[in-house]
Order: sequence, then structure tokens, then C-alpha cells
Amino acid sequence: MTGPAREVSKISLVLADVDGTLVTAEKVLTERAAAAVKALHTAGIAFAITSGRPPRGMAMLINPLALQTPVAGFNGGIFVKPDMTIMEEHVLATEAATRAHDIILRHGMDVWVYSGKDWFIRDANAPHVAREQGTVRFAPIVTENFKNILGSAVKIVGVSDDPDLVARCEKDVQEALGTGASAVRSQPYYLDVTHPDANKGTVVTTLSKLLTVPTREIATIGDMPNDVLMFRKSGLSIAMGNAAPEVQAQADLVTDSYDNEGFAKAIERFILQRAMPIGGAMT
Repeated sequence: MTGPAREVSKISLVLADVDGTLVTAEKVLTERAAAAVKALHTAGIAFAITSGRPPRGMAMLINPLALQTPVAGFNGGIFVKPDMTIMEEHVLATEAATRAHDIILRHGMDVWVYSGKDWFIRDANAPHVAREQGTVRFAPIVTENFKNILGSAVKIVGVSDDPDLVARCEKDVQEALGTGASAVRSQPYYLDVTHPDANKGTVVTTLSKLLTVPTREIATIGDMPNDVLMFRKSGLSIAMGNAAPEVQAQADLVTDSYDNEGFAKAIERFILQRAMPIGGAMT
């Protein structure tokens, strides 16, 4: 773990990515991670989560973490209260959604569409469908044609086990849509396309507004290229040890891997120890 790169006077809110950050590779919230969040609450520091997942796919974290802050699903495409009441929602323009859908298919990738509370797919046996269903804990709807859904899409996902192909598709979608959408990899095998105001940088500024917390008092922690957008908007940024070097280079600090309590260690060392005497090395 690397030490502080800059000094921030106060942290009032910690905003964390979920997959690859808060939970392990097996999507498990460890006891130490939950205890770290509880310690934040005790210290008077708010905690919030954001993810490419739909809100329903993060519901299982709300009670264990005693969340009281808005939950930002679809990388900021939708904000809900802990009881799942919608606060804000950003739907893709139909033309942008259609073009993204077509480009993803042209690259030979699978495509998913999230609309409202539902997740639509073409093939229940396609790669990552079963794993995603286990992660979000609700079933997708199989459809042969997305035509009637694209007009209400909150997120479109391109899926492939070829990370280089996903990266090429990301570039092509970004060039084709420009400012009409946000297109960023949320995992090496997922390309997330959302409304231009639905990105993790906007999550920081939206939570700043909703919770009346200056962005300079927000700490962010994540592992993927789409997390860099929230790094740039926050007062303190922390990259996971499992993040790619180019992601780590954009953060102020780097913690351990998600499979070695990297999230908990970051909270313990970089957030909680700021207001207490420096202790020994963490294990």
C-alpha cells in the first residue's frame, strides 16, 4: 500500500465502487469490510456506494452496511433511496442507445439492455449471464428484439471475454457517440453505455449536492477505468491493488487487492487514521 500523495483536511463522505473494490472476486462482503464501514459511521463519516449494477443488484448490501445515503446504480444512471424509491434517473436518448447497440453487435459482442427495473438479454446461456444473475440476484428477461426497449434504456452493456475486443469497442462507441453517451469499461469483459450525465464523476457531484458535502471532502475508492472519473472529482482518491497500472496512476493512493482486504485496509489507514494517532502496519 502506498502512503498519502496529498493532504486533505477533512473527509465527510466515502464513495466506493462495489465489484472489484468493496466485495471480493466471489462477490462476498467480508466481515472486516463491513466493520470498516461501521467504523466510518461511528466516526461521523458517511458512506455511499456506486456501481454499474442496477439498484436491485445492490439491495443485499444496504442492511449489512446500514446505508442511509442514496445508492447510485448504473454508474449514476439512477439514484435511489435505501428503500429503492427512485430519486433521479437518466435514460439514454433513443438514437444513442440504438447506435451503441448496433456497434456492440457489429463487434461480435453480446448485448444486454437495462430498462426500468428489468434486465433484458438475448440468450440465457450466453457468457456471464449466469454469473451476473448470481451477483444481482434477480433473473433477466430473454427477448429476440430490443427495438421496443431501446427508447427507455438506462444502460446498455457489451459483453465479451476478449478484453482487447471490449477496449476496441469502447473506443468505437466513444468516437461514434461523442458527448451523446458515456461509454466506459466497468470490468475487462463489460462495456457500459449510459446517459452522458450517468458516470461516476457525476455521482460525486450529485452526492455532493444531495448530501451537502463539498467534493473536496469526498474520498473515492475503485478499481476500473470508469472509476477514474470519480477520482478526478473527489478530494481524495484511492485505487485498489487489483486495478490496472493506468488506473492506479490516476489515484492519490493505492491500497491492497480486493482479495486481501484492500477496501478495509484503505478505510482503516487512509480515512480513519487521519483523525487518530498513527499506529503500526496493518495486516
